[in-house]
Amino acid sequence: MRIVMHIDVNNAFLSWSALYLLEHGSKYDIRNSYAVIGGDEEARRGIVLAKSMPAKKLGIKTGETLYKAREKCRVLKVYPSNFEYYKEMSKKLFELIRKYTPDIEIASIDECYLEYTNIKSLYGDEVEFACSLQSEIKDTLGFTVNIGIANNKLCAKMASDFTKPNKIHTLYDFEVKEKMWPLDVGDLFGIGKKSREKLIKLGINTIGDLANANPDTLYKYFKNQSRFMIDWANGIDNSKVNIEDRIPKGIGNEITLKNDISDKKLLYPYLYELSCKVGLRLRNEAKYAFVIAVTLKDKKFIRTSHQKKLLNPIYTDSDIFEYSKKVLNEMWKNQSVRLIGIRLEKLTDKLMIQSSLFENDKENIKNNLERTLDSINKKYKTRIVKKAREEVYNEQRDNKRNK
Repeated sequence: MRIVMHIDVNNAFLSWSALYLLEHGSKYDIRNSYAVIGGDEEARRGIVLAKSMPAKKLGIKTGETLYKAREKCRVLKVYPSNFEYYKEMSKKLFELIRKYTPDIEIASIDECYLEYTNIKSLYGDEVEFACSLQSEIKDTLGFTVNIGIANNKLCAKMASDFTKPNKIHTLYDFEVKEKMWPLDVGDLFGIGKKSREKLIKLGINTIGDLANANPDTLYKYFKNQSRFMIDWANGIDNSKVNIEDRIPKGIGNEITLKNDISDKKLLYPYLYELSCKVGLRLRNEAKYAFVIAVTLKDKKFIRTSHQKKLLNPIYTDSDIFEYSKKVLNEMWKNQSVRLIGIRLEKLTDKLMIQSSLFENDKENIKNNLERTLDSINKKYKTRIVKKAREEVYNEQRDNKRNK
């Protein structure tokens, strides 16, 4: 019998931010206070990304504005997101799980599927193993997870969402009717808000109603999707745990500006900051990029992008910056900008330089230099070594932000 687990970090962004703050001298755990993770209200990123349990009990919701959240809780504390730390904790989680099996599929930064079928003979009963794994994650990494156990991925995912936090639930084939059918049809994984609204109008209110629905009736409204929806409601899912490493199709970063900028040259410091960020991520993935794109959003929230295909792939911060300036110059229309971003695409594993042998030697030297700087900065967990240009642009950027 097949056994699949779904492992999901409880309130990942808030939990990981809490750990970061505790590691850096905080006297209390924000998980126990009225706290949310959100953007800078002054920088127009005032949305709740995650909330603590006390905040949730006051009706604060993920995705609502911080303004609305503050109306529900006057003493609410807002903490910034820390995606670099989130990625670090995510990596530690998956490395811990991979000690037991390489057969995991990373579904997102804070969740994965584990194919337990092949290792059950090694570790025994799946519920006992899940309890042990859950405890190890809490003791070693400091945060809790929910674990769903089932005979397929769909039911494992459903099980992990039953009740939280720090719970283990099963949803075996023989438990689907008892545990899943009474739930609201919108709770079924794969059913979105609009689909739920259509189903409710058809008198299909629960997952059980959907499981027993007339396929011909559903087909009129959902076409070929109707067959899958009925299968899901019956707990049927034959998809495999995809253990292949996910190769990123592109690497990008964006910055929302505190004040609108209409002078192209004043955007250069932000382009350089973004170039350093995407450059580091690119080298961490051991990739090179043949396409660079710049994205702008104006004061009317209209987003425009422009890209450039390159003869030779790029990977250094300086090359990314120089080409991003060229792309910006090509697309510039004297607009007032409130967001700027860089994205690298058409990634490759190999550094292919169409030039002379001397140029190849120069590229190898640049490559080694960049990776040496990355290694030093990673060791000291800060950008302790910087290029002269970076200091200049950081000063210009900071002066602009402080005005």
